[in-house]
Amino acid sequence: MAQDAGFNPSWYIQPSVNAFRPDQDFGLTQGGKPLGYGGGLKFGRAISNHWDVQMGYVYGRARESGQRIQQHLLGVDGLYLFSRETFRPFILIGAGVEHDRANLGAGFGGRRDQTAPYVSAGAGVQAVLSDRVTFQADLRNVHGFGGGKEFNDLKSNNYYLTVGLNIALDAPPAPAAAPPVAPAMLQEPTPVAPPPAVAPAPRFEKITLSATRLFGFDNDKLVAPMPKLDEVATLLNENSGISNVVITGYADRLGNDKYNQKLSERRAIAVKDYLVSKGVAADRLTAVGKGEANPVVECNEKNRAALIKCLEPNRRVEVEQITVERRIQ
Repeated sequence: MAQDAGFNPSWYIQPSVNAFRPDQDFGLTQGGKPLGYGGGLKFGRAISNHWDVQMGYVYGRARESGQRIQQHLLGVDGLYLFSRETFRPFILIGAGVEHDRANLGAGFGGRRDQTAPYVSAGAGVQAVLSDRVTFQADLRNVHGFGGGKEFNDLKSNNYYLTVGLNIALDAPPAPAAAPPVAPAMLQEPTPVAPPPAVAPAPRFEKITLSATRLFGFDNDKLVAPMPKLDEVATLLNENSGISNVVITGYADRLGNDKYNQKLSERRAIAVKDYLVSKGVAADRLTAVGKGEANPVVECNEKNRAALIKCLEPNRRVEVEQITVERRIQ
């Protein structure tokens, strides 16, 4: 929501005093319209650039010739402000519940009480005193819908002249300061840096390790020496920013699926354990097995030795994440 300089979205509290003039027909019997007094306490908040909402309690009382009328109001007001500058005229509408009590003396009906809804309308002004304090004054008519028998079915029109202070619970947000602008004649041209040299496009390689060279056939024990694994360990130790390295083991199709799945997992774990023994943090490595999945070659040789030889590329361990970490000039 857009805010101008005077807009503070914080809730505020409003203590107030008022001059109260009850309707002549409200219950006093001596004629005239006596002027009384009262006070109130409300809570309010600016909800847009033009609208405030205020809710709370107001009390007014008046006397005449020993007779007394009291009124309690509990309600909510909507204020439409024509400006958010220092001086802010507004109109208001409101509604709520009133409780009226008249002490007219024994000869005029004694004490009378009623509770009824009311509506109100009026106008006023706010004036900003500081960042958190605003003066408010308004004149309003409160029209009650009592109509009870104790008040002879009369509806009341009472007037309140209220003055109060709106005290914000929080300070308004500070506006963003604009950067200082030097006069054009004093500004020196900013030197323009030459564009950076274009680095050669990197070329990547994927590290795929033949299980035949790392393990014996149908085995998960690493066979020394392992220069390729040593090279991977050196690369990871020199590039500590590489993480989430996935080590994937595969098997060929010889044997049942469950056995080959377990074999591929054990081979991937063996490679991970070797890299950890060379100083690579274990939490940078993940070992998974995929069994016979993703075969590289398809073989149909009848001779078992020839078939085992043909399926050799499918028995492999892949270190996948390294594919994007080494630049080759």
